[in-house]
Parts: sequence; C-alpha cells; structure tokens
Amino acid sequence: MALSGPRCKQQEKPPAAVAADRVALAGLEPDERSRAARQLVPGHGEDHLAADHDDPGVLLDLVVAERLTRLECDEDRPRRLVGVENDRRADAGSLERAQLPVLHEEDVTGQPSRLKRPMPLVVDSFVMGPYQSNCYVVRSERGAAEAAVVDPGDDPTSLRLELAHMGTRAAGILVTHSDVDHIGGVAALAEGAGVEVWAPAGEVEALRAGETRGGMRVAPHDPAHTVSGGDEVTLAGLTFDVVDVPGHSAGHVAFHCDGELFSGDVLFAGSIGRYDLPGGDWETLLASVRMLLDRFPPETIVRPGHGPATTLGRELATNPFLADLRAERA
Repeated sequence: MALSGPRCKQQEKPPAAVAADRVALAGLEPDERSRAARQLVPGHGEDHLAADHDDPGVLLDLVVAERLTRLECDEDRPRRLVGVENDRRADAGSLERAQLPVLHEEDVTGQPSRLKRPMPLVVDSFVMGPYQSNCYVVRSERGAAEAAVVDPGDDPTSLRLELAHMGTRAAGILVTHSDVDHIGGVAALAEGAGVEVWAPAGEVEALRAGETRGGMRVAPHDPAHTVSGGDEVTLAGLTFDVVDVPGHSAGHVAFHCDGELFSGDVLFAGSIGRYDLPGGDWETLLASVRMLLDRFPPETIVRPGHGPATTLGRELATNPFLADLRAERA
C-alpha cells in the first residue's frame, strides 16, 4: 500500500503485483498490531497484474503498519517529479509540490534538536517514478554549488532541470540498495551529469547487470565505488558514514550525515521495509533497526525511501513493528 500520493486523503487498497518470476510485489498488512510484521497477508485486488514501469501497481518496499484512519497533511512536503494519475499511470515531468499523508501530527524537521545545529544540512526530497520513491538532494548549505544525490529512482531529466533551477549540480550519487525504484535513474544521471556512483558492495551486481530482484530491468551502470559499513564518503563538501542495514535486502546500506539518516527501505514513518522478497529477513531487519537505535540519538532524522521524514525516537515510541524493541528497553 502506498503512503504517498498527490492528495492528502486515505489511500484505496491497490492491486497486488506480480513480477516476471511470479514473486508477489504487493504491499502487506499485519493481522494485528502487536508483532504485526510476522503476520503477512496477501495483497488485495487483482492478483496477477504485471509490475513494470508502465503499470506500477504498488510499492515494492513498504509493509503498512495499520490502516490509516486519521491522516494529517505534512507541511514539509517533498516536491515531486512524477504525478500518479489516471489509475496509477505516471504523468512525468510535473514539478509541483506533492502532498504526502503522515502518521504523526508534528513537523519532524522543525524539532528543536535540529535547529540547535549551527549549520544544518539542506535536504530537498523529490518523489520520483511510478513507485513514488524519495530521491534526496543534500547540500551543505543553501546556495552550495554541489549536491549529493541519494537514490535517483527514475528518469532524472526533470531532476537535473530542478537542480539547475536551484543553482547547484550533482556531485555524485549514493545508492542505498538495488531495487528498481532506487536505481532506475542512476545510469542516466551518472552518465548525463558525468558523476561517480557509490553503491552497496553486496548488491552492486544488480546495478552492473541492469536486472533487479523480481526480474525488473534498469539501465546498467558499473559504479566507480562500492561501499559497506564503516566506510566514509566525502561528497559535495559533506562526509557520509556508511552503515550496513540488511533485512529488506541482503546488502542494504544507509548513509548518515550530521544527524540525518538516509535509510532507504529499512525503516519508515510508522512502518518497516518488507522482508519477504529474496534477500530479505525479518530478524535481520529488526537487528538492523536495533543497531540504528543503539548507535544514533533519538532525535536523528530519518529520511526514508518512501513517505515522510520521521525520527528514530518517534519510531521507537510509536511504530507497531518495533514492539519487541520497545519491550527490550522497558
């Protein structure tokens, strides 16, 4: 079930999607709030709808924590490069700001802990492609000549135009994992902008081959760098710490810089990444989230692969999939 979309309202249940190898790609809902992530149920609707860029169906990555009965509009809304209209078909090129439903009332990015930083990062988010994945443009300050781009998941043409409008340029690309909705625009942006790519060592072959899990195809690219936990990437005047966070996929990494965590599809606002595709594992994912909670302070801002920003502390306190972690700390 997608948590993002062009209107602030409760989303209808989308159809299930099946890739070429018949792996179900539907979002999942838990049977019950406690220990919900272990209770997987099939997606609703058309069970045999093909999943490709022409008919996106539903997100590959999101396990929905609970039905959204009370939604508020997020004031810190990401701009969007693709609008989903006409029965989930993509309308490319739109740059108006998108409105995302949120699971919490407060504006995460306005928390006092962030305002205390003398030079906070400037992070712009763009919703890209039919899977509505977040692409992040990260700068050391507004007006910086260079930016790091995290997870360009679809055709980057409009993104490059927006970067020019912002007065900056891509200095390099960071990739959290190799699912189609996170690397779909990597080759085109890297080659068009003439920049290097830092991709997870454990999943780089999917990018090189141009075929992701589920049989999805992307333009292949051989990245200049591979990274794993413990590495540092210096890019656009910023230093990103690389953190191994497997569970959603086997070689998934996150990037941390100055109190902001670009988490890919491991942790969302009120939810977690799905773990039933090849390379996913529930206990491994839970261990990754536990490690993030142990390593970083609760006010750390989480920039997920889909949906609105949140914080580690907020997810520990409210995320129904993290009940076991809350119990450990009680």
